[in-house]
Amino acid sequence: MPRFLQVVSVTEAVHIITSIAAPVSTETIPLEEAGGRVLAEDVTADLDIPGFTRSVVDGYAVIAAETSGAGEALPAMLRCTGRVLMGEGTTAPIRRGECVYVPTGGMIPPGADAMVMIEYAEELGDQVLVQRPVASGENLILQGEDFAAGAPVVSSGTVLSPQDVGALAAVGRTRVEVFKRPLIGIISTGNEVIPIGTKPTGSQVRDVNSYLCRAFAESSGCRTRSYGIVRDDEETLAAVLKKAAAETDGVLISGGSSKDARDHGATVIAKAGSVLVHGIALAPGKPTIIGKAGDVPVIGLPGHPASAYVVLMVLGAHLLGGLTGGGPRPSRVESAVLAANIPSARGREDYVRVRLDRREGEAPVATPLFGKSGLLNTLIQSSGLVRVPAGAEGLEAGTPVEVLLW
Repeated sequence: MPRFLQVVSVTEAVHIITSIAAPVSTETIPLEEAGGRVLAEDVTADLDIPGFTRSVVDGYAVIAAETSGAGEALPAMLRCTGRVLMGEGTTAPIRRGECVYVPTGGMIPPGADAMVMIEYAEELGDQVLVQRPVASGENLILQGEDFAAGAPVVSSGTVLSPQDVGALAAVGRTRVEVFKRPLIGIISTGNEVIPIGTKPTGSQVRDVNSYLCRAFAESSGCRTRSYGIVRDDEETLAAVLKKAAAETDGVLISGGSSKDARDHGATVIAKAGSVLVHGIALAPGKPTIIGKAGDVPVIGLPGHPASAYVVLMVLGAHLLGGLTGGGPRPSRVESAVLAANIPSARGREDYVRVRLDRREGEAPVATPLFGKSGLLNTLIQSSGLVRVPAGAEGLEAGTPVEVLLW
């Protein structure tokens, strides 16, 4: 087979990788374990929330029209007929000329349609002097205003935040159906690659990418399993990929994606299933492979850590997000002004590492950190990436840019 297939755009690569990243199966778990998981069902309210009209302030429930024109010089005078206790309501309706004390969160008695804050009222025996008018509905949450019975609460595909879990508790969900966490197999390749606990000699390098891939996959809501370091041998890599594909939901192969005679990634993936993409108009990351081993999606990453990490952010996030059922996790982006020119070749997307310098009262400045794709120091020193579109011949200093934060 040819060493490089036709180079495709990043947009096409994203479309292809999304098409092969189907969510894994589901499981039902206790709500207390659901934080950070991806919901696999649409949840609706089982009843009105709140189930009664309640106060949002400490004060007096009133008929709003009774306070019209009230002020400090000429307050409205109402008779306080009682107090509402938390967790208890009252069925006694409020009448003209009356009010009832209600604490924050308490139930509003029938007939009342507003709350006067305690700061704008003065008690004199059983009389209350209201010193400011209120409008109907003021300082109230109406029955069903949060969620009406049957209304959508949280949608399938949502990565459950603490707020979402709280909303699910409010509608009485003790257990929820979520997508299982996908298991991602990680394979590192290369005769020069050694375990990180070993001191390199000669041209050896420590296995950075396994740990980089593992941390990225786990931060994307996946579980991981390492299949170790595989030498540049086609048969060995084929056997390890076969095992990984049989045991996991997706595979990341680091190294062996380029066009050197020792790079067996594309050949092995093709024999295990199919190569859908080999070559992307992306810098760094051009030799990336997208394929399948049987029905299991596979990404062949460049061996250089900086290149591999850019590919994980630009493409890997779509694979992992699709497998989790929640889509790629939202990117953190910050607006800035470019500090120096960024050259680029038209026809490819460039992702350039930048350092953000923030100054009080001024727009952040993004300084490009130009460096070879094999360097790790620019990953550590940078704040994120600036994307140069495929149709642009670089970006000029002073251009407003969006920084894709690490």
